[in-house]
Amino acid sequence: MNNDIAAGKWKQMIGKAKAAWGELTDDELTKAEGHLDRLAGLIQERYGKTRDEAEQEVKRWFDAHRPIDD
Repeated sequence: MNNDIAAGKWKQMIGKAKAAWGELTDDELTKAEGHLDRLAGLIQERYGKTRDEAEQEVKRWFDAHRPIDD
């Protein structure tokens, strides 16, 4: 996972993240600022997953929704 890419394109990706993890609030997603470790922590807490499960889920999601440079 590349936190720099996620952080740089995060505003474009928030809608897709909200669709994937609807229990996370817009404020939580905004505060994550594209830091995938923070996103994994939120998912772990909200959905009761292990840290490893949350990290793997975020990695798969990011790989599927990787922002394309303009």
